[in-house]
Amino acid sequence: MSSSSKIFAATESGHHLLKIENYSSTKSAFPNGQAVKSHPFSIGGHRWSILYYPNGMNKYFPRYVSLYLVLEERVASPVTARVQLSFAPAAAGEERHLLLPCFPKKTKTAPVKSVERKLGSFGSLGWAEFIERADLEKSRHLVDDSFTLRCEILVINGFRAEGSAPAVPRAFVTVPPSDLGQCLRGLLETGSGADATFEVAGETFSAHRWLLAARSPTFSAELLEQGGVVRVDKMDPRVFKALLVFMYTDSLSLPETTTKQEESSALAQHLLVAAHRYGMERLKLLCEERLCKDIDVGTAASILALAEPLGCRGLKDACFDFLGRSPANLKAVMASDGFAHLSATCPSVLKELVTLGSARRLVQ
Repeated sequence: MSSSSKIFAATESGHHLLKIENYSSTKSAFPNGQAVKSHPFSIGGHRWSILYYPNGMNKYFPRYVSLYLVLEERVASPVTARVQLSFAPAAAGEERHLLLPCFPKKTKTAPVKSVERKLGSFGSLGWAEFIERADLEKSRHLVDDSFTLRCEILVINGFRAEGSAPAVPRAFVTVPPSDLGQCLRGLLETGSGADATFEVAGETFSAHRWLLAARSPTFSAELLEQGGVVRVDKMDPRVFKALLVFMYTDSLSLPETTTKQEESSALAQHLLVAAHRYGMERLKLLCEERLCKDIDVGTAASILALAEPLGCRGLKDACFDFLGRSPANLKAVMASDGFAHLSATCPSVLKELVTLGSARRLVQ
């Protein structure tokens, strides 16, 4: 007996042209960190817009034009999108890059940026370093103080399998995924049957002692043995709420949008501390995984200062991997505000940094 089969993606694709007119005026009107949003457009059954930062998305990229694609709608499940952003052809016959099956190489004056990512409601993806303004202003793409961008989007709507394999017996009963997390979160949000009240920085939260005790014996021993309203010190209410949501749903709940990236990273750092404090190893690992994605020259020092004392080996290795990629990364981190705190609180980490070949040239 022989058989064959194939698995392929169900996709929808399209492109949007965004023309930036009066480029020099946008450069002077919108300072670093401020963006102009395009008119919404639809591709692949979803609504999108493009954020254009003429002077860079934040203080770390002041020399660049930054561009981000935003999913402008609420979705029930993450949208998998493969996105390519490039300059549109300036003249007839000029090469146009295709989204599939492969991406062309990047060049300094005509970047072709591509990425595939899952986006939640109002999520975004993009490039802080799309192109340096100096390169753009010398390129053939800036014509009469204007340029046009081509954003190609391929939405992957799932995968299907086909083949000549022996028929699978018909399923007469379909069992849906577990909704236990949703049900328990409903208990948390409604407060039905709650028998514990917490006060965190002036905000109150209701919860269920039996669930908290089952999820974290340390949490139970420290807090639930108190009578009346339990006061939680030295914690942001948003961090405590995320902690409760994890206890009820076993999922990490933090903002994902690019516009809130710094705030979300800071919350993840505080939640990592809370997870360590209450002995919640799975939550601790989820926070580590999230923070590994947030490491850059602005956050590496503060994240490393947490990873060392909390015993987060994977997170620490991710920081060293980032610092060791280039001397520029290490130099920028050593000049950041968080490096002084790292040096004061984690002298052993400083010694490890010195062992990096690039670090020797900077600290000697």
